[in-house]
Amino acid sequence: MIASAASTGKGPSSAVARRPHRPAQVDPLAALRTPTDPPWDVYLTGTVFLDIIFTGLDSAPVRGTESWARGMGSSPGGVANMATALARLGLKTSLAAAFGDDHYGEYCWDALEQGEGIDLAPSRTVPGWHSPVTVSMAYEDERTMVSHGHEPPPEEPAPDCPPRARAAVASLEPGKQAPWIAQAAAKGARIFADVGWDETGAWDLAGLADLAHCEAFLPNAEEAMRYTGASCPRAAAHALTEHVPLAVVTLGADGAYAVDRRTGETAEVPAIAVEALDPTGAGDVFVAGFVAGTLADWPLADRLAFAGLTAALSVQEFGGSLSAPGWAEIGAWWREIQSYDDQDPAALRRYAFLTDLVPAEQARPWPLRRAVPTIGFGRSA
Repeated sequence: MIASAASTGKGPSSAVARRPHRPAQVDPLAALRTPTDPPWDVYLTGTVFLDIIFTGLDSAPVRGTESWARGMGSSPGGVANMATALARLGLKTSLAAAFGDDHYGEYCWDALEQGEGIDLAPSRTVPGWHSPVTVSMAYEDERTMVSHGHEPPPEEPAPDCPPRARAAVASLEPGKQAPWIAQAAAKGARIFADVGWDETGAWDLAGLADLAHCEAFLPNAEEAMRYTGASCPRAAAHALTEHVPLAVVTLGADGAYAVDRRTGETAEVPAIAVEALDPTGAGDVFVAGFVAGTLADWPLADRLAFAGLTAALSVQEFGGSLSAPGWAEIGAWWREIQSYDDQDPAALRRYAFLTDLVPAEQARPWPLRRAVPTIGFGRSA
């Protein structure tokens, strides 16, 4: 195992004057692009939150007292975690979401469109609707979250006509169907889906009707076993391929296991040992890494390894979209990790495919630290 040390139909008319510098991106699909490609690599839709993250708390807040945090960050959250993770990996990402017409909504819109290069043409600002907010408090390797928001506008969470894209990422809900998923699949998009905890307790795959439109399903081990009745995650992955061509089951600290029904291929990759500070958004980052590798036609084991690596890098930082790694972080990690004398050669070979992908000119040390955006301040590179 490798060891290492996270309504107008339009957006705001006024943009923040200061823009962050975005380093040149690696395009993992460069060799596959043609003039007839869809305009977007990945489409997704959902609710954008404003996340405010307090860090450096010594303990959980105590009732009747005031706690001071040593650090604070703010960033778009919710579906923005996934959109940011995809965009930072070089995928042309289009997001449909409603944004409040308050300063929070304007900040989130600007951070995603200008800061991350995400297409927000299908999104809109909704007059009179204020942005949902989540406050996250991190302490002692734990986190506590408090959220607030009003009912979303009737058009949420998805538009009727998604744009053409190579792929789409969906979060399935038991007992509910999202019409946009079938529409996107009909236009040729490859659908990658995860699922949340089934609060009904039914755990019935028949309740995930949109799974029929999906190419890949990426539940965690507990979800996979409950949906299939299997006694172990690997057996659950195989059982899921009766319903979807590609099943990927995340195993937490043990990594991930995948089965491709179409080729008969299986793959298992162990997790990278890291000091986890905040798991917020790690699942989104894992899915984004797997989507990038799949669209780039990488071998299944490489896709799993890359997804696990990006997730491992993300949990070493606080926040959701704040912690999503880009190619600069990935490249810096790969160069740094090879300099350790005690690394397992077999484990290093597992990530050798990165050599031809990462930016060769990057010379910054690892781990890197992104500037933490704060509302009202300019963002530095």
